Formats: sequence, C-alpha cells, structure tokens
Amino acid sequence: CVEVSDVKIIVGCNDKVDREKLISGTRVVHDRTTLTILGILPREVSPVVYNMIHKDSGDISYSALGGLSDQIRVLKECIELPLMNPEIFIKVGVKPPKGVLLYGPPGTGKTLLARAIASNIKVNFLQAVASSIIEKLVGESARQIRELFNYAREHQPCIIFMDEIDAIGGHRLGEEGTSSDREIQITLLELLNQLDGFDQLGKVKFIMATNRPDVLDPALLRPGRIDKKIEIPLPNEQSRLEILKIHAAGMAKYGEIDYEAVVKLAEGFNGADLRNVCTEAGMSAICAQRDYVIHEDFIKAVRKVNEAKKIETKASYSADFGKD
Repeated sequence: CVEVSDVKIIVGCNDKVDREKLISGTRVVHDRTTLTILGILPREVSPVVYNMIHKDSGDISYSALGGLSDQIRVLKECIELPLMNPEIFIKVGVKPPKGVLLYGPPGTGKTLLARAIASNIKVNFLQAVASSIIEKLVGESARQIRELFNYAREHQPCIIFMDEIDAIGGHRLGEEGTSSDREIQITLLELLNQLDGFDQLGKVKFIMATNRPDVLDPALLRPGRIDKKIEIPLPNEQSRLEILKIHAAGMAKYGEIDYEAVVKLAEGFNGADLRNVCTEAGMSAICAQRDYVIHEDFIKAVRKVNEAKKIETKASYSADFGKD
C-alpha cells in the first residue's frame, strides 16, 4: 500500500526490490501506469544531519597524536574493541561502554582523537557540534537528535562524535528559564532517551567532547549512558616534544634543531599552538628568503605564538568579566 498525496493505493512490487525493507514510512519510486514499486529511495534527513553525515574522518593514524598514548589505549578499549570484536564481551558476560566523554582544554586533540579512531577501524563517522543543533522552533533540535541516531543505526558500524556537548548537556534549570533554555532541555531529554534506547552490543558508539565537564548534567554522565570519562590535558614537556617533532617532521631543515630548548619555552602550549609554532617557523624562513628552517626560526616562532596567546587570554578575560 503506497500513499500518494494523502491517497492510499494498493500496488505491486518489482522482483528486484528487497521487500523486507518496505516498512511503514519508506520512500519509494513507483510506476504510475502499472502501480508497481520500482525502487527504494534514501530516507530524507535534515540539512544539519546531512552535513554531519558528509564529514569525512580523514586518514589519521595514531602516530599523528603525540603525547596521547594512554588516552588512545583507553579509547581503543572502549570504542574500537566493542565494534571490531563484540563476541569477546558476550563470552566474558559484560557489556561494553555505550559512550565516552573526552574532556580537557581547547586545542588538546579531542576531535583529532575521535577522528583517528574512526579512521583506523574504517567505520562510518558522524561529526556534530552540539551548539549548531539548537534551533529556534520548539522540538526541532530534538528531531535532529533522533534523525542522527536513526541514521547511525541504519549505517552500522558507526561512531557519533558530538563536540561542545555542554551546549545541550548542561545542568537542567527546572521550570524557570527562557524558551531557548526549555528547547535545550527538550534536546537533552531526547539525547538521554536515545542513549538509553540503543543496544550496548550494537555497532553504534557515542563520543562526546567538552572543555567544561563541570557544567554537564549528572544524568548524562550516568553509567549505562556515558561509561568512561577520558581527560585530554595540556601536554607536559615530554608530550610537547613528541607533538613538535610530529609537526616538524616534513619541514626542510638546515643544521641541528634543539627541540628540547624549544619546548622548554613553550610551557602551557597545546597541540594546536605547537602546530602554529612550526607554521610560524616556516614563515620566518620564507621571509628570510630561505627554503629551509633553522633553530632560530623555531625560537622566534615560540615567542610569537606566546605573544598571540597572551592577547587571546586578555581578550577572553575582557569578554568574560568586562573592563575595569
């Protein structure tokens, strides 16, 4: 039975069409003359979800993630192992984690880590920014959450990565709050419902990331929803050394580069800052009309990035607390 313009029509079905997929709500192509179903159309998704679907995880190896060996190991145990070998959990009699929280300061590699997991096990990867899901129309944001999880279930194995989860996962306000606050709470309730609704032994895993774990609603972090919390801290000196060497590996160099001296000057730098150090070192060489970098380029670059960080910190403070 097919519904066309609110009229229900009894139809036949071409032998090449998989009849098991013809469930209520399925969109189909049909011959209006013979009243025969010719094919099944893809399910319609909202533009926001469509953009999530078409985010390529890229070709990212674990070797590109300096200073995160412990975090990689834990994430592989929680995400990669259940997706690739769910039978081992059945044999042991335990349920694998449904979801993982990555938390830590900006620029420490949370998104890159999630993309690396998806890239290395070759699964579908849906990347979303929670703040972009919030819509003005009541209930629209919750609908997009449902569509996102439905798409993931239909395209297993799949990893859903949601950044800035604090935009929808913050503490609930009760009855008070604006209409926007209520929409966020409706969206959070839908997310909790979706996390409760999928099978731990299924091949859909949920990773979320935030810079503000302190504002998240405890209901979201409850075991059975988010079972593992992984801190992605600012890199220590040894980790900064690893990251700097990774980003500098492809650069043309002349003479010895004292990376240890460079990272000692880079106290408080995150991975993104260290990548910028290499970029600035390259620009310094180009401005000096050289086709290679030298040690002094890196020293100048660290100082330049450090000055930029001070300006960013001052601007952030002014935005948060205002001027004297």
